[in-house]
Amino acid sequence: MDKSVVDNDELLQSALQGLGLPQKRLDSKWFYDHRGSELFEEITQLPEYYPTRTETAILREHVGALAKYVPQDGALFELGSGASVKTRILLDDFDHIAAYLPSDISAEFLGGVARDLVRDYPDLDVVPVVADFMGAMALPAQYADMPKAVFFPGSTIGNLEAEGAVELLSRVRMMPGVRAFILGADLVKDTGELIAAYDDAQGVTAAFNLNVLRRLNAECGADFDLTAFAHEARWNQAHSRIEMHLVSRLEQTVVMGGEAIRFAAGESIHTENSHKYTQDRLAAMAARGGWRLVEFITDRQARFSVSVLIPV
Repeated sequence: MDKSVVDNDELLQSALQGLGLPQKRLDSKWFYDHRGSELFEEITQLPEYYPTRTETAILREHVGALAKYVPQDGALFELGSGASVKTRILLDDFDHIAAYLPSDISAEFLGGVARDLVRDYPDLDVVPVVADFMGAMALPAQYADMPKAVFFPGSTIGNLEAEGAVELLSRVRMMPGVRAFILGADLVKDTGELIAAYDDAQGVTAAFNLNVLRRLNAECGADFDLTAFAHEARWNQAHSRIEMHLVSRLEQTVVMGGEAIRFAAGESIHTENSHKYTQDRLAAMAARGGWRLVEFITDRQARFSVSVLIPV
């Protein structure tokens, strides 16, 4: 590729800003191009990655209890829907809803998922919404005012800093017609189990993390050597979160957008946070966003939670 070519100026500017900080950072939303979305779906199937199978079991066991929070003839609007695998558990049971609105940042990936859903649920309006849930989320006019429940599984809310999570909760609270928010959130547990979930033996999470550098090369004309960076997962006790980093294996300089970005050996790029919660912390965060926690459902080992929030 011609290294002077920039195909994604938004990504370039975001990356230059983050990589110019004392602790270099990249926004985790840039993980999710088509390849990144595929890798994340692989992660969810890994033996070490307990959140997906645990949340799936909770949804299967309690789908009937959740159904009453989704309005009759209303819509289910999902944030960051990915492959909509867990959502199918709800759609198979929610025969009283009129529409499913999956949203995702990757238009190509979302389009393929939506086509499969249209085939499998012919009596349901399936309307994909290409959107970044941290920005404006404009729904098609026909569905904007429809009574709806919002579904946000996978503990993706844990990727946000506290203020960002509250801001998201507040924005969803102000959407027309929202009656409930069904929220998946990971819980505090043994540190070893947490680290293993973000640093699997097969190296899929490492490939997912490194994929963001591949994107910078492909879309922003950068010259990152992916073999010169190592994936690392860290537990930050003070902030109750797993952090993902890309650690420079050596002193090196990367050129992107006409700027030289210098790395010391051992210096890292902080790419993602995954906060872990307690019930009290979730309730307090929900309250700040204008919600009341009315259901807090966990598996028997209290590893993961599915909560229902209603507006106050």
